[in-house]
Parts: sequence; structure tokens; C-alpha cells
Amino acid sequence: MTATTSTTDTAPDAPHAGMFAPRPGPAGTAAMIRAQALLETRMLLRNGEQLLLTVVIPALLLLVFSSVDIVDTGAGKSVDFLAPGVLALAVLSTAFTGQAIATGFERRYGVLKRLGASPLPRWALLTAKTCSVLVTELLQVVLLVVIAFALGWSPHGNPLAVLVLLLLGTAAFSGLGLLMAGTLRAEATLAAANLVFLLLLIGGGVIVPMDKFSGPVRDVLQLLPVSALSDGLRDVLRDGAAMPWADLGILAVWAAVGLAAASRFFRWE
Repeated sequence: MTATTSTTDTAPDAPHAGMFAPRPGPAGTAAMIRAQALLETRMLLRNGEQLLLTVVIPALLLLVFSSVDIVDTGAGKSVDFLAPGVLALAVLSTAFTGQAIATGFERRYGVLKRLGASPLPRWALLTAKTCSVLVTELLQVVLLVVIAFALGWSPHGNPLAVLVLLLLGTAAFSGLGLLMAGTLRAEATLAAANLVFLLLLIGGGVIVPMDKFSGPVRDVLQLLPVSALSDGLRDVLRDGAAMPWADLGILAVWAAVGLAAASRFFRWE
């Protein structure tokens, strides 16, 4: 009798768990949001027209109107009045005007439709866009604060109040910008967003003090989000107010209405 030995057929080179690096499969939602936010930020910083709107114009306005006595800004240094208003304008230009125009053309060219069919959820795409806006605003704020300090700005007040105002202002303008981009044609969005930017620059308390307007007009203009943001920042940074609740309330209402309307009426195609 001969003994037989049975051998098991094993493939020594067969793959097993943990062999692949990176591990195959979809990335986590947080990683997808981070990657999309970085892409959105790079695209914004490479766009010359958007940089002109979001960085160059606010910086030039701060430099020119602080150095030349064009508008009567009341008692005290001009830069103390202008710096908070220009910070509000920077938020408006990025969260509303820039985002509305970019998103409107992405919708027109089918970019949003393709991204909506990708593993990235639609809410995550909007989150990534918001993160990109916040990063851009941070760069704007740093640049404008440096310029304002060089011009002799001396701010006071609660930094937490400033942060809350900027975040609520960003939410309000983002909602309105996405609502415009998601309901109008791209060309109409381009024209309307730039027109609103110019009108709010003049009538939003950014450069021209609110007391220059007549009573009924002033009462209406003070309810605008850019007026609430610029007045709130001015109350904190120039006058040392603790927390401008009235302005925060106006911004909160605009943010809730704008974001709700954008989520309800935004069209991806």
C-alpha cells in the first residue's frame, strides 16, 4: 500500500484583504467634501474676473476712500467707518455675487447635473461650495485688515460678535446667491448679481453713511442684509458694542428665508 498525500490547491499570489493601497471603494463623505471644496477654491482663485470682484475692488475702495476725503463719514477717522463696511462688502462679493455667477454658469454648462449624478451627495456639494466661500472670505478679511491697520485703523469690540456677524452674513448671502443661480438663466444671473452688488455698494451703508438718506428710504435700506452686516460690524469694531442683536436678527431672517427658498426652488438643470 502506498500512502497518498492530498494537497490543497492554494494560489499564493491571490489577493487578500488589506493588500490594496489605497483601499478600493468610494471615499468617505468628509473626504469628498474636502476635495470638492479645495477644487472650488482653486477655481475661484484662478478666475481673474472673480478676483477683481472679491479682492481688488474692496481693497481699492478701502484705500481710496480712506485716503481721499470724498464722502463725509462723520466724526473720527474715515478708516474706522469704512473698514467694517468694506468687510461686509467682501462677504457680499464672495458669498452672493461670485457664488451666484459661478454656480449659474456651472448649471448652464451641465456641471451641476453631472456632479449631482456622482457619488457626492447634492447637500455635500453645497457644503463644499460653502466651505470654499469661507476660505475665500478668510483670505479677504486678512488682506483687508492688514490694509486697514496700515491706514491707521483702531478696532475694538468683541471678536465673537464679529465672527457671528460674518457667519450669519455669509449664510444670508449664500442663500440668496444660490436662489438666484438656481432659478435664473446664467446670463440673467450675471447681470442681476452685478447690478445688486453695485446698488448695495451705494445704498447698503458700506461707503455712504445711512444718515445721508431720507427717513423712509433709510428705514427700508436698514432692513437689507448688507446694511445689517455693515452696521453690526461698525457697532462692534468702531463703537465697542457687545452684541448687536437687532442686526443679528435681520441677518438671521434673511439667512433662513434665503436658504429655505434656495433648497426649495433650486434647479440643477
